Amino acid sequence: MGKEIAENGFSSDSYRQFEQKLQSNLLALSQLLQKKEFGRCRNDSLRFGAELEMYIVDQQGEPLPINQTLLDCAQDPILTLELNRYNLEFNLKPHTLSERPFESTEQQILKQLNRLNQLAEPFSGRVVPIGILPTLKPCHLGSLFMTDRERYRVLVAQLLRNRGCDFSIHINGHNPLRMLMGDITLEGVNTSFQVHYRVESEDYINTYNAFQLVTPLVLAMSANSPMLFGHQLWQETRIPLFKQSIDARVKDRYQWHEPARVGFGQGWLRQSPLEAFQQSAFLYPPLLPICSDEDPQQILAEGKIPELNELKLHQGTVWSWNRPVYDPADNGHLRIEMRALPAGPTTIDMVANAAFYIGLAESYKDQMPDLLSAMPFSLAEYNFYRSAQYGLQAEIIWPDTFPSGCKQQPITQVIEQNISRAEEGLQAIGITSEEINKYLTVIVNRLSKQTTAADWQIKTLDKYHQQTSKAKSLPLMLEEYIANSRSNHPVSEWE
Repeated sequence: MGKEIAENGFSSDSYRQFEQKLQSNLLALSQLLQKKEFGRCRNDSLRFGAELEMYIVDQQGEPLPINQTLLDCAQDPILTLELNRYNLEFNLKPHTLSERPFESTEQQILKQLNRLNQLAEPFSGRVVPIGILPTLKPCHLGSLFMTDRERYRVLVAQLLRNRGCDFSIHINGHNPLRMLMGDITLEGVNTSFQVHYRVESEDYINTYNAFQLVTPLVLAMSANSPMLFGHQLWQETRIPLFKQSIDARVKDRYQWHEPARVGFGQGWLRQSPLEAFQQSAFLYPPLLPICSDEDPQQILAEGKIPELNELKLHQGTVWSWNRPVYDPADNGHLRIEMRALPAGPTTIDMVANAAFYIGLAESYKDQMPDLLSAMPFSLAEYNFYRSAQYGLQAEIIWPDTFPSGCKQQPITQVIEQNISRAEEGLQAIGITSEEINKYLTVIVNRLSKQTTAADWQIKTLDKYHQQTSKAKSLPLMLEEYIANSRSNHPVSEWE
């Protein structure tokens, strides 16, 4: 979806041709997966990477729509535009697991944030990594704030065509929010820290399932978007907001309707990584039926790796929280893109979340075949939404291979029991003890203080509410957040 799209007004023939090409892509991927050399992680193969989405704000803490201006000033290929004109994204350099990947990523983010803040300064701007900007107002949405790129206009037109009416937002919380939106710029208010992890084909099923299993634990620990338009909602409001803001379905309780294009998945993978790609292709009609000239079978016959453009484009219009990714680079490989974590509050917190995430998944992957019987997928999905709603106050179901039945327990208890597993998982993939101690200590301290960035936002806002009006409290809280974020001290150390 990062590529420019110039086409619009698709015909029925466009859809039929795209569906045929998608089938051809799936066949080619199936053939690639049968090759022993496909997806092998050599010593110099890249394993861990990330993308960071950010807000641009002015001196009053309100959205500043200058993303194209900063992009032009930066002249940096890792910087890209996002849907709304006050958002930007870093596509960070990936690292091998042998080159201190977490510390390297932390230093890269700090360097890039510092440079971007310097570029924004002449425009009275600042860059903020935060899940949802608390000072955002409904007036900051709409076509005037959408980035001037044809791919966004085409995507909006297709989603609206499918929907046929305004998008309905209904999120429960301390102050429930209901509203209607005529475009998808509300989706763009969600900013995230997306983690990419390369996985060998033979390990993909167990590793993908393991990431699905542990996502609720990491999501609860990393919550950083507790409010929208002054409404206190979920601890991680991004989760329901993203799903509802582009939900193109028109639901009728008496009729079948396709699953939401934003979701946790349709079930555990069982036999092949191909299943994850087939689900997207079979369940969701194309939004952008744009075909390339590539013949995957001809490319394979020549001993080369095909691009599979149609498959990649289609995957980019199905927003799974843990998304399977095919990449033709480095003789072809598969990745898992973890999309549930919010941006911020600090660089060290974000990288610690990624380390905890990967360590947990690696520690559980070999155990997954036994755990699936003890953990129906519906319970994993239940855990995901409860952790997003309640954060560290959530109660979840955790699998037990002993015949004792399912039990609900505090998520903090489950996380505490799994810290040592995360350490073992990181050790198993060769992360140095210094890196492990540095980043898991951040997680342990956050857990011991029973606080996340979402908790900090709510408590700090309450403090200012006692001193001034609600309208003035939000920018005051944001200023304190920005100062703490720039210090790069973990949120557990914030007052």
